[in-house]
Amino acid sequence: MTSVNVTTTKNTIQVQDGTSPVVTVQKGDATTVELTTAGPQGPSFASSTKTMIDTNRVDKSIIYYDSAAGTYKADSTYTTSTLTDGGNF
Repeated sequence: MTSVNVTTTKNTIQVQDGTSPVVTVQKGDATTVELTTAGPQGPSFASSTKTMIDTNRVDKSIIYYDSAAGTYKADSTYTTSTLTDGGNF
């Protein structure tokens, strides 16, 4: 994590690490500023190497596993409306 220690009070503080945009703190704004950078991307969808098919997703689709296809799906088969009988999910 990048940190900045301010020893003199000025009207404007600018921080730039050479790869990210400039962060400007005006006088009267927050007294603590934390700068972060994105870490490495995590693993793919599942550690089991299964895929997710959501090309036919609809509003309030629920993700389910289709063992015949060997994939996870989000489509109109299971939604919050189809799993409830007049109630809220």
